[in-house]
Amino acid sequence: MKIAMVGLGRMGMNMARRLLMGHHDVVAFNRTKNKTEEMVKEGAVGAFSLETMVLELPLPRIVWLMLPEGRVVDDHIRQFADLLAPGDIVVDGGNTYYKDDIRRAELLSKRNIHFLDVGVSGGIWGLKKGYCLMIGGRKDIGDYLEPVFKSLAPAGGYLYCGPTGAGHFLKMVHNGIEYGMMQAYGEGFQILEASQYSQAFDFASIAHLWNQGSVVRSWLLELLESAFSKEDRLSGISGYVEDSGEGRWTVQQAMDTNVSAPVITLSLMQRYRSREKDQFSDKVVAALRQKFGGHAVKTSDVL
Repeated sequence: MKIAMVGLGRMGMNMARRLLMGHHDVVAFNRTKNKTEEMVKEGAVGAFSLETMVLELPLPRIVWLMLPEGRVVDDHIRQFADLLAPGDIVVDGGNTYYKDDIRRAELLSKRNIHFLDVGVSGGIWGLKKGYCLMIGGRKDIGDYLEPVFKSLAPAGGYLYCGPTGAGHFLKMVHNGIEYGMMQAYGEGFQILEASQYSQAFDFASIAHLWNQGSVVRSWLLELLESAFSKEDRLSGISGYVEDSGEGRWTVQQAMDTNVSAPVITLSLMQRYRSREKDQFSDKVVAALRQKFGGHAVKTSDVL
């Protein structure tokens, strides 16, 4: 299939590469030209305006957005409402609030343009491992794009979840769970670090050990092993932990539907607290975010 990728950041560029590996034709567009030019060298067709990008696509056109959530997505949706034709398809694969999907889908439907929301998980490892895809919107449109999903995802790695918003809703809750898991690992290793056995413990070896048949084994522990192998006490990383917004949305959803979610809520609160005091548990969470998502970390003043 021929598909346009709009937004060539950490995720979008590697997704474009994976589509090229899957023998799709990719039209690449990014606000800054250098990333588009880089993708051209790798086999994509470069577009340096949205207008020229649309001209490169056959009908029905497929446009996949990988943009920061919020106003920038709204701006692009409005432009595509004018540039695209009835029957064309817009896919939002960014970290978008599901209620925004419903509003944007309604806007595009007035022009008979289809909209899918696709929650994407996999971080910077998705190029090699594949991306977990959570798909919302009309099922027949999702079925039409199945060749694209098969190229992006590992075996069994994509799922049609329901009507518009369902994909990003599922990704929102996925990220809320992720917050809780990361916080539990961070607190556990802080207990180890504060104990009388701290000097004897090799944290990389412990993370490796717990992945060998333990009930707490996970990919996150593999990433922790890697982080600890480079710096056992993470002294070069600040414990300042950002949040992308999806944890907040998950907690708000729990409140709106009267669901008790103390672990996810407290993990979000801990991220706020991390911005006031540097603790070892926060270093662990910051290191994990860097490892799986390529998120920037603040360096510590104590080296």
